[in-house]
Amino acid sequence: MQKDTGSGGPSTPSGPTARLRRRRGSNEVPPDVDKANGNHLLVNDSNKYKSMLIRAYSTFWMIGGFALIIYMGHLYIWAMVVVIQIYMAKELFNLLRRAHEDRRLPGFRILNWHFFFTAMLFVYGRILSQRLVNTVTTDKFLYKLVGRLIKYHMVTCYFSYIAGFMWFILTLKKKMYKYQFGQYAWTHMILIVVFTQSSFTVANIFEGIFWFLLPASLIVINDIAAYICGFFFGKTPLIKISPKKTWEGFIGASVATVISAFVLANILGRFQWLTCPRKDLSTGWLHCDPGPLFKPEYYTLPEWLPEWFPWREISILPVQWHALAIGLFASIIAPFGGFFASGFKRAFKIKDFGDSIPGHGGITDRMDCQMVMAVFAYIYHQSFIVQQSLSIEMIMDQILMNLSFEEQQALYARLGQIILDKTYGES
Repeated sequence: MQKDTGSGGPSTPSGPTARLRRRRGSNEVPPDVDKANGNHLLVNDSNKYKSMLIRAYSTFWMIGGFALIIYMGHLYIWAMVVVIQIYMAKELFNLLRRAHEDRRLPGFRILNWHFFFTAMLFVYGRILSQRLVNTVTTDKFLYKLVGRLIKYHMVTCYFSYIAGFMWFILTLKKKMYKYQFGQYAWTHMILIVVFTQSSFTVANIFEGIFWFLLPASLIVINDIAAYICGFFFGKTPLIKISPKKTWEGFIGASVATVISAFVLANILGRFQWLTCPRKDLSTGWLHCDPGPLFKPEYYTLPEWLPEWFPWREISILPVQWHALAIGLFASIIAPFGGFFASGFKRAFKIKDFGDSIPGHGGITDRMDCQMVMAVFAYIYHQSFIVQQSLSIEMIMDQILMNLSFEEQQALYARLGQIILDKTYGES
């Protein structure tokens, strides 16, 4: 017989043999489930080697697939970002989903995806419109068609959103208002989180794969180094909200990330495929002037070095100094994106956002720090790398983006006349 607690609620079993209940198909973790190993730190986890092998296996395949996509080029990297966005949105949509309420609201999930793809059309339409124009410049019919689409892009996205808004209002049901408006607000928060970081990520890709690959790689290096250092040496808890994080892992990962940033920038900066910006949506190989940031500078080493030392001078790319700043951010500030995600998961009492990656959780679990890093990389590139003065390329981009074909012909004729007048005037 179970003892009445006197609280007026249903009685619950107690003691060490009490059975923990877990909702079917949920990521929810009972509050005492992680006490089985005593201390939360990895060094005291009895299953840590099995977990490490699963995690290492998944990491190997992820890095291999990532390297292949990088080799294939800008468009394929963009496609990868889109797939990641869809998986992130799916995991986040499911976080507050209630099957009982959804059965009473047919089509409500479709409405969420309607808002998602409307946001995708708006964001990528604005980012890639000029590159799409540059791709079809040689075909007059396609050029005019694309010009029309770009001209009415914003109004198309607006009315698509308004259609979804009206759809939402018309599907409101009595006694479901709170759930529906909660889902509506949750959907818009997801759109902000997903598309804010992804828009900066795609912008970085087309500015040169280097500016996407270096920050993304540093986050991966930092994550792996933190895991390994914490795995073998972690003793001092770092932050309560993420109990398996340790100061040893954090400091060791910071040192490894900064050193890796300096070295990796030198390796990646020597390939034009990675450093050249992509001005259109083609897939051909790129050739460009790498610019002063990617031209090596040679430094003579001190004469007091012993004779057996193999180098008398070293070459350093100027971009390596910028890589140090990016590495510092990736090792010190970007991990707070992971801490935020840990607190978020604890608030919803879940272990992971999903289970699509064995040993890692869901896609969102792998992208928490990447979201913070992508925004910083874009802002740093625009603030300290891109030249702010006008250039011929910038003016040409504005002409192709804002003038019709007839207006461009008129500008060409007018400019030609001005040049002729100046030529004959000087002679």
